[in-house]
Order: sequence, then C-alpha cells, then structure tokens
Amino acid sequence: MLTSNHTDAMVADLRRLVECESPSMDIEATTRCADLLAALGEERLGQAPERIRTGERTNLLWRWGPAPSTRLILGHLDTVWPLGTLARWPFSVEGDRATGPGAFDMKAGLVQALYAVASLSEVERDGVAILVTADEEIGSPETRGLIEALAWDADEAYVPEASAPGERANGALKIERKGVSLYSVVITGRAAHAGLEPERGVNASIELAYQVLALATLGDPALGTTVTPTVLASGTTTNTVPAGARIEVDVRVCTVAEQDRVDAAIRALRPHLDGAEVTIEGGPNRPPLERKRTARLFHRAQEAYAALGLGDLEGVAVGGASDGNFTAGVGTDTLDGIGAVGGGAHAEGEWVSVPDLWKRAALLAALVRPHDQQR
Repeated sequence: MLTSNHTDAMVADLRRLVECESPSMDIEATTRCADLLAALGEERLGQAPERIRTGERTNLLWRWGPAPSTRLILGHLDTVWPLGTLARWPFSVEGDRATGPGAFDMKAGLVQALYAVASLSEVERDGVAILVTADEEIGSPETRGLIEALAWDADEAYVPEASAPGERANGALKIERKGVSLYSVVITGRAAHAGLEPERGVNASIELAYQVLALATLGDPALGTTVTPTVLASGTTTNTVPAGARIEVDVRVCTVAEQDRVDAAIRALRPHLDGAEVTIEGGPNRPPLERKRTARLFHRAQEAYAALGLGDLEGVAVGGASDGNFTAGVGTDTLDGIGAVGGGAHAEGEWVSVPDLWKRAALLAALVRPHDQQR
C-alpha cells in the first residue's frame, strides 16, 4: 500500500528521469531516456518491458496477464525542452516543490504509474498494461496506431498526465479535452519584379491575407471552437512579388461534429485572386476527449480518493490534448490528468507538489485494481 513513506524514493526516481533530458525531436535522447525508464521500471516492477519500435523511436510496454489488456495506463517520456536546458535549470527540491524540465509534464506521472502498479499484488496486476511512448509532444505521429490498437481492446484507459489547476490544492482531473486539427494552407502565386512589372505577378501575400480573414470566421466561441492562424510565411526578396505563401492553422474543438464541420470548411477554401492556387495539407490530429467517455471513471475516482481519505477531486475541461484523446476516440472510457499536482506545464519553472506524489499514485492504483478486489 502506498503511503507518504514512499515520497523520498519517488523524488529520487523523478530526479533520475528529469536529469535524462528527452526532447521529442532528438531520437538518441529519447532512446537514452527509454533505456533509463526500462531499468527503473524493472527495479520497481520486477519485470522488464517489451521494447516496441515505431520508426526510429523506442517505446516501452509492460503487460501482465494474457493479451488483450483490459486496463491501459498511458504515458510519454518525451518533453518540449531542448538538450542543455538542465544546465541552466537543474532538478531541485525546495520545500514542497520539485522542479526541472519535464518534471510536471510528465515524468512525475511516469514515476507515479510505476509505483501504482508496484503496489498491486500479482493477481491484481492481471490485465494491466503500461505503455510509454516517445513522441506525444509532437502529436504522436508514429505511435498513434499502437495506442489505438491497445485501447481498442481495453475497457478503461488511465492517463497520468499532469493535473489541471483547480480551486483546491489536490489538482483537477481532466474530464474533457478538446480535439486538435492542424493544417497548412499552401498558396501558390506567380513571381514578378515588384518595381518593373508587378502587374504580371500573382501576389501570394495578398492571397494569404484573404485566407487568414476567411479562417478567422470559422471559429465558434459558443461551442468552444477556435480556429487560429499561427505561423505565416511569404515571399523571398523585397523586390519580388511573392510566388508562394503558407499559413499554419491550429484548430481546437469540443465535439467530433465540430471537428468535421471545420475540416470541411477549411477544405472548401478557394482563392480570391485570379491565377492563385490554394492547397490544404493536414487535418484532424486528435479527436476530442468528450465528457461521455470520462463520466463513469471520474465518478469512481472521486469515490476512491475520498475512500483513501485524501479529500475531494475536481474535474475540468481543458484546451490541450493528450494521447487520451486517441483512446477515447476508439470508444474506450478514459480518465486523464491523474498524474502530478503542480503547475507551469511547458513553461520554465514547471513544478510538482512533492506531498501529492504518493497520493495520486495511490489513486491510480485504486482505479486499476480489479473492481471486485477494491479495498
């Protein structure tokens, strides 16, 4: 059974993981972190993971009992922090806070997952799987199929991603996440000399402006839908009519219906200037994690947390996405935000509440324990 006596060991393991930097785009770095996590997991669980390659990336899978697993715990070891961040921002513990690059999102959650399963008996572990991937922060392009395949057969999925800020100190679970779509609007014009004969050109920058304004009309604040042109690029030199331009677009939605509506609208964009061409690249990246997929497990989590004597739990809707969107997207009941209590995700100074490390691990253990063996 997990208690506060596990705190020092959990902090030590968190230090080991944070001090092994693992930015998503650095394959060697994420592989080193996978090696470390595999060794750490073998120490805590008494079992080495299966190493699953997706492209060049190494992902880890622990599984107990025959496949398919019925309770899936899902995490990621990659972070948004480039190599060298640790030199200016080392792992440290001050008072009740631990900080370091990736501590909150989501290396503390990985530690909590290991300790949660380690606290279960061999019988209780039967049917549990832990999958840790290496490309979540860049949209899981190589591991989505793996995640969905495991989730398809599971009854429940638990994601120890960092909790959301809440009114109470225990952190809120994420009971609704927006879906994400990512697009590139590619504009083709025609170059010409800007001073001698600009009329012979088709100005991709002007077409870009029209398309940005068209994109801005597609959001629906009442439904929580945002359509945001983000990165814009156009032109080559100051004296040339731009022949090409590009708009990167971030879309966030609460429902599949809205994701489909916006997708159709973006694909229906047409050029305004004679001679210009508009091509759409990309599309839906993660489906929304809708509340209907979290309600049952959230109720159980509230009951379990109270039974452990740890107080109340909040549930909130958030705009960010996780791999839990994929598990919910295939129809698996999913609960997210079970991991670290703290703050500052993706911001320098992100931190973890040390006293809550064991508490959230105990919650996860209670949730994955077979229902007929709850205690």
